[in-house]
Amino acid sequence: MEEGNEGTLWSMFKRIFRREDSSKIEDIIKAASEEGEIRKEEVSIVLKVLRLGRKQVHEIMIPRTDIVCAEIESRVEDIVDIIITHGHSRIPVFKDNKDNIVGIIHAKDLLRLALKQSLDCSSDAQEALLANIIREPLFIPDTKNVMEMLLEFQSRKNHLAIALDEYGGTSGLLTFEDVLEEIVGDIEDEYDFPQPDDIQVQADGNLLISGRTELKELQEHMHVNLENDQVDTIGGYLSQLAGRVPRKGDAFDIQGHRFTILEADQKKVRWIRVQLLVDPAPLEQ
Repeated sequence: MEEGNEGTLWSMFKRIFRREDSSKIEDIIKAASEEGEIRKEEVSIVLKVLRLGRKQVHEIMIPRTDIVCAEIESRVEDIVDIIITHGHSRIPVFKDNKDNIVGIIHAKDLLRLALKQSLDCSSDAQEALLANIIREPLFIPDTKNVMEMLLEFQSRKNHLAIALDEYGGTSGLLTFEDVLEEIVGDIEDEYDFPQPDDIQVQADGNLLISGRTELKELQEHMHVNLENDQVDTIGGYLSQLAGRVPRKGDAFDIQGHRFTILEADQKKVRWIRVQLLVDPAPLEQ
């Protein structure tokens, strides 16, 4: 990105974050694009940032039932096993139940502990060791605006927050990466395999499509009109229809096609099978 373009884009972001000129932001973006000040992909990112202002934490968080966490009484070795098994760099720690999150443990802190201390000690001694590395959790309401949450993550230099429901119970968990993925899509690391094509034609003529496939691309490929002002992808479109993230096996009949969920997790639809529906032949009289 050229220096001038970068300055223009950053200026837009600052106006969005301050929530100024909210009624004119889209006009600013369109004008800047038409004048060649920002590129098409940059426009897409800015529009996604705008949509953060219409989302709440509970829409993108990991729900309570899927939170990976450890009990405060757990042995250090058990917590290490949890982190290795699930590949998380941070996990919440609770006392009695998940409604009582007492802290966050970082994998790097456990590593330092393992290097400096002998873990072959009593459970009371291990609990005392853990108490020294448990960090204070960041609690947020699950109705918090996602754009505001992004700014809070940045200002606090924090990467994980515990979302609470209206009664003060644990509703879910939100990470900095979850928010970023709303803007730039799935974030992969060096251990991830290359992504297959978003639209794949199967031997039986059906389509296998990724949940991140844009509605416009799907329309061009299938000649279906799935326009929506609130979402850009087919996964988001089906989630909006269902009122939640669809589960494996859920099916939707739309404009002569059946969309069946083949793979989904707690936050998003990953793969969908699309079949052309054929009306049965009329019965002979």
